Amino acid sequence: YYRDFKGILVTDGLQQYHMLEKELSDLQSANCWAHARRNYADAIKAIKKDNVNAVKHSLAYQALVRIAAIYKIEETLKDLTPQERLKERRTSIAPLVEEYFTWVKERLADGTVLPKGKTAEGLNYSLNQEKYLRVFLTNGKVPIDNSASERSIRPFTIGRKNWILIDSIKGAKASAAIYSIVETAKLNNLNPYYYLEYLLTELPKLRDEEGNIKADKLDSLLPWADGLPKQCLKPRR
Repeated sequence: YYRDFKGILVTDGLQQYHMLEKELSDLQSANCWAHARRNYADAIKAIKKDNVNAVKHSLAYQALVRIAAIYKIEETLKDLTPQERLKERRTSIAPLVEEYFTWVKERLADGTVLPKGKTAEGLNYSLNQEKYLRVFLTNGKVPIDNSASERSIRPFTIGRKNWILIDSIKGAKASAAIYSIVETAKLNNLNPYYYLEYLLTELPKLRDEEGNIKADKLDSLLPWADGLPKQCLKPRR
């Protein structure tokens, strides 16, 4: 699937993704910071069950505070150009990232954390993925995490039991195409229902005598096209 891909792939720490970087010269791996914080969040949940007051004194809490500081600054950069974002990341976020990894290495070295448990898993995860977690500091186009992608596929995973009978290659391709259209419509601030209704109304009008539609005739129907009907547009908040 990624054979012809050129660019940076933002994923979790699954080793198979990093193997792709070794196999494909034009692909670079980057890791997701949301995944880096998950083990710490799980550790906090476990601590709360036994001792709520111990949470703020835990290493997991200290780790989450450090990662939250990184996210807080990153949130202020979302409207900047990639070049501006990269400059601010290097100035404001890079020192926090450096401090975080120094702290992780010190905690693993000083024996203050038990070798097993979610906190230890979180520390080791960050240490093992350090190279990939730092990539967003080198490119302003790279997001700090892949949460947007995960949110986009969540509707499909929630409802998959409802369409478990899609058991053919054609069915899978049709399903993927529809989901791609719907999620792209959402990203372009469209109402998916009315946009799909508009497509199904307009597409038959573009067929030639043989029943085919040429690709260049589809430009006016794309989710980012100017001139889409008002009912397709979501009111901006």
